[in-house]
Order: sequence, then C-alpha cells, then structure tokens
Amino acid sequence: MEQPTRDEVLAGYAGSRRFTLGRPRDLTLIPSRRRLVFLRSLAADDPATALWSLDTDTGAERMLADPRALLDGAAEVIPAAELSRRERRRESARGIVAYSADAAGRLAVFALSGRLFACDLAAGDTRAVPAEGPCVDPHIDPAGTAVAYLRDRALLVAGLDGQVITELADPDPDVSFGAAEFAAAEELGRHHGFWWSPDGRRLLVARVDQRDVITCWLGDPTYIQNAPAEQRYPRAGTANARVSLVLAGLDGSTRAVAGGPDERLPYLVAARWERGHPPVLVLQSRDHQRREVRALDPATGETSLLHADTDPAWLELVPGTPRWLPDGRLLRSAISQDTHRLFAGDDPCTPPGLQVLSVIGTGERTVFTATAEPTERHVYACDHATGQVEPLTTEPGLHGAVQGGGLLAVMSETLDADGIAVRVLDHGRPVAAVGSLAPPHAFAPQVTLVRAGQRELRTAVIMPAGGRRPPGPLPVLMAPYGGPSQQVLKARRLFYEPQWLADQGFAVIVADGRGSPGRGPAWERAFRLDVATAALDDQVAALEDVLGRYPGELDPGRVGIRGWSFGGYLSALAVLRRPDVFSAAVAGAPVSDWRYYDTASTERWLGLPGEHPEAYERTSLLPLAGGLSRPLLLIHGLADDNVHPRHSLLLAAGLLAAGRPHGQLMLPGVTHMVWQPPVIATMLRTQVEFFRRWLPAGA
Repeated sequence: MEQPTRDEVLAGYAGSRRFTLGRPRDLTLIPSRRRLVFLRSLAADDPATALWSLDTDTGAERMLADPRALLDGAAEVIPAAELSRRERRRESARGIVAYSADAAGRLAVFALSGRLFACDLAAGDTRAVPAEGPCVDPHIDPAGTAVAYLRDRALLVAGLDGQVITELADPDPDVSFGAAEFAAAEELGRHHGFWWSPDGRRLLVARVDQRDVITCWLGDPTYIQNAPAEQRYPRAGTANARVSLVLAGLDGSTRAVAGGPDERLPYLVAARWERGHPPVLVLQSRDHQRREVRALDPATGETSLLHADTDPAWLELVPGTPRWLPDGRLLRSAISQDTHRLFAGDDPCTPPGLQVLSVIGTGERTVFTATAEPTERHVYACDHATGQVEPLTTEPGLHGAVQGGGLLAVMSETLDADGIAVRVLDHGRPVAAVGSLAPPHAFAPQVTLVRAGQRELRTAVIMPAGGRRPPGPLPVLMAPYGGPSQQVLKARRLFYEPQWLADQGFAVIVADGRGSPGRGPAWERAFRLDVATAALDDQVAALEDVLGRYPGELDPGRVGIRGWSFGGYLSALAVLRRPDVFSAAVAGAPVSDWRYYDTASTERWLGLPGEHPEAYERTSLLPLAGGLSRPLLLIHGLADDNVHPRHSLLLAAGLLAAGRPHGQLMLPGVTHMVWQPPVIATMLRTQVEFFRRWLPAGA
C-alpha cells in the first residue's frame, strides 16, 4: 500500500481533531440493568457525537441517539452560553457532548442545538421535550421525573412534558442562577452550579453576582459587523464574582444558605449531595491557603464545619472528594509527607509516595486513581476493613475508570497502541469491551523516555521516523507546556504532534519541569511567587541532558522552542531570557503579563498583586521586550476569552516600540481552544516554515 504524504498525514490529524474523534468517552455504568452508557462520535473524521449503550452481558453496542437524525437535517445552532461552557471544558466536538441519567438508569436527558431531549435507555427511544429554551446544561433528577437546566441567567425546572415547575431568576442583569462562574469553571474544576437532592424534591443552587467584576469587551476586528461581546473577567487583583447558595424546593420555596461562600472563603470549589447524608460544601480562601469542608442542614440552611486544611503555599482539591463512606466517616484528601493522600476521617488510607489524582467511587472499597511514577496513572482500590491498597491496573500507561456497583469500566491508553481501550469488569472479571470507531492512524510516534538531569526531569525524545531523517545533526525543537500540566505520559495521543514535527526534520524534546503534577506538593509548589525561573531552568537542564545523550546527532546551535498558553509564555520567555540557548521561538496564546490573567490561577501561584508586586514584575514578559535578539513568532486567536489577545498585542507593542522585529499570526474567529481543522493544519505548517528559516541546515 502506498504511504500517505506528509500533507495527507497532517490533514488526517487535523480533520480528526488531533485523533480524538471516534473514541468512547463520558462513561456511565448502570449495574441494575447491566448497561454502560457512553458518548462517541459517528466516525474518526466526524465531530458529531452520539449517545450509545453497551450490553455488558452480550457485548452488543447500540446507538441510542443520533444527533443528525434528531435535528432532521437542520444545522446545529449552539447557544452562546453553551459555547462558553464548552470553551471552559475544552470541548471541541459537536452533537451530544454531555448527558445526565437518573439514578435507576432508565432515562437520560441532553441538550442539542438549544433543545431538550429525553432518551429511554432501555428502548433507545429519544424524544424532544417541549421545554422553554434555549436549554443549557440539563440534569435530570434522581427519580427521573423532572429536569433542571439553564436558560439565559435563570435556572428552570420542568417536567418531562416540558411544563415549568419552578424557576429561579433575578431581574438584575448581573445576577444568574445555576451556572459556574468563570473562575470556578476555568481554574477550579467546577463546571456546574446546581445539585439535585437524592429524593429529587429540592436543589442546591449557586447564585452568582458579577456586578463588581471587570468588564472586558472582546471584539474580533475581522467581523466588524458584529458588536463586541461583553465578558466579565476577574483579572488578578480585581473583584471576583460573589457566589452564594440557595435551597430551592419544587414547590417554589427558597431558603438562603448561611455559612456558604463569603469574603473569608469566597471560592465554592465543590458541592456534593449524597443519599443518606447532608450536602457537603468545599469552600476556599482567595489566597488558596485555607479550605473548609462544611455540612449543610437542608432544614435550616445552616452549615457546620467538618474539617479545615491550611497550607503556606496553596491547596488543591483532589477531584471526587470529599464524599461520605458507608460507616459515616468523611473521605477527604489532604497533604501528608509530601503526598496527596486520602483520609477516612482522621485516618490515612493511602501510603506516602502514592500521589492520589482522583476518587472514582466509594463503598466497602474506595476506587481511585493515583501515580507512583509520574509518567503513569493507575487505578487502585483501598479496602477500608483491612487497610490494604491494591492496584487494579499494572500495564504501563494512563488508566482511569468509572464504577457502578460491582461493575468497573476501565479506560486505558498506552504508548504501544492508538486510541483508548475500554474494558468492563464484573468484580474483577472482564465481561465486555467498547470499540473505537477510529481506524489505525497513519503514523505511530516513536518515543524515548528519559530522566534528565539531577532532578530526573521526565523527558520524551522524538526523532524523525525511518526514511524522513535528513543528513547531519538535527535541529532541536523543545515543545513544553511547562508549569501546571503534564505532557510526558505513557499515552500515544500526546506525541502525534511532536512526531509529525520530528518527521519534518527535527529532534523534538518534551520535558515536564517543576510545577507539573504527579511528583508531590513540594515539586508542584516550586514556582510559588516565580512561575518563570524554575520552569525555564528545567527546560534548559532537560535540553543539556538530551544533547549529552545524543553526541553528534543533535545540533546545540540550532534549538527552537514552541508552545501554547503557558507553553507559549515559556517559549517567549526562553528567547528573551536565554538567547544563548534558544535560537528561535513560536509563542502561541502566551500570557505576557500575569496581572492581566485571571484571579483563581494567577493568585494561587503569585499571590495578590498588591501584596507581591515583585512576583508580577519578575515574571512579566513586557519589560524584556526591548532585549529580544532572536526570531519570535506570536500566534493568537482573536476570539480568545481566556488568554485575551491583548497579551500578544501588548508584547508586540513593546517589541515595536523597541524596534525589535518579530512575526505575528492572528487567527480570526479562533478561541484559546484551537479546534478548526484548517487552522490546526495551517498553524503547524507555519511553525515548520518558521523554524526551517531560522534553524537552517549548515548554520
């Protein structure tokens, strides 16, 4: 068979949204009906996502809801509020991108094109619910009789006949109900603002008041006929949205919650309402150094303190915690012995050195994900009767799971296979698997993992595939994210883009430095009050180590660096601070000055600008602009509502004022989440051309 050309490979990669389409996702197990419900796109190059089920006894798959059939040929129209919600979740697919099932697994609801739909999970029948719309983020109650959803700034509850049962709304245009505010959705991992009671008779609802939040006007000059969009954006050092809580009954009654978010603990990080237990709230201080877990009495609206944690740097919540154990103890996460550990009440139930990443489910055993080696993530079970912690996965790679009774669906990715494998286990015995609709990809990354330098930085080295390597020493491309993210993990999907770049004639190096998760709190907090120095030093250390491992094969005089978001910041920083090491940089959507980034993330790392102005000064790119001596290409989406385009434009203004030439690629209609296939392909081609120009052979 004739091998695809480089352009064909790139087109396939971009058209599949970076090989993400066709993968099963958003799994829900229904043990009483022996069923697994999930989402999956219709094909590897089709962004339309459908609702599917798997019979765990027979292994038979069934499509429950086809978005194109439900729209009857009409184009999908996504409400603005839903687009914003998807941006916060980095959701690039179309069709059915989220759903909610009742406790018995009989019904599921979802929004499509702003309309509400209900699906009978047994029969596979789906019908439109004539609810007042546009409908955003619908959740069915546990009993399966009513649906709560967002419409504009209001929270509505409707029956399955579409009739409104109750509504929470405020005429004040700065007040909304039921939606997660920007800080929570973008940085704190909370994407919802309402929670059903287990009996389906009440809801706990967040009321969000944005009157004090700075207004930004986002206008893409490409589309001058469109009015600028208004965004309330909480910039570092400025006011956050004010969040409070109310208990709302389906009879129209409401009760304010006392002891919820306030000036002392303004962040509502999480809420959970489990059967047989009071609702639990997780509140956190603005400086992220104090966190309280509080129990809410639904009868009075009063809260009581269950547990408090403090940290001199910052606190982060392990997803899935806190939650109640069957014996009435609270399962929570806390830092102990430089480890993110689980505690049952005051008793530790995971060992030092095993960094807990998330909790999947509780019962006689707690199932959770954790890492002992940063490049891998595994599923474990803790038996609370014996205290034994047992690994449920062992193959090197990334593993996650969902639980339902005695059923466990394990999702696995490795360096040796494309896509994601989903296996359903019944009390540990494999009974079924979910297939992927994505065919084998046109190329397989060839990744060498090393531990670089004295800090044993987890580092990946990707060379050109056979037949694509040019003669002579290779120019080097560093491709970091840096900071609070991991890129060096044993999952093939993380290395398709680096491999494509390598196949254009480069050696690509990806390194996780200090600040990345998976190596313990001290490692993560190493860039407290300085997100620049440790991050950049570790990239240089990884580069020097790899150069030493490949003497004569790599050219230390031709080193480029490219990245997006924090990686874009790090790339621009590299050529501004270390032009002796880095010959050229591509900075995508870089933060140029942290005073213009959001509160929840920036203040966690750098503190409040008024209290730590020096931290903001020493990490800003703007004062360094006059010293640029290496080629720099800035890339930014003009519709980016996370790292606003002003970051690149302010840096460009500083470069122009200092007479420093540079390149700019502004992307019309593109947000921080670049998902459009032509844009993905064009960006990669442009970067290759840039580096070929500035890292020429024989230089």
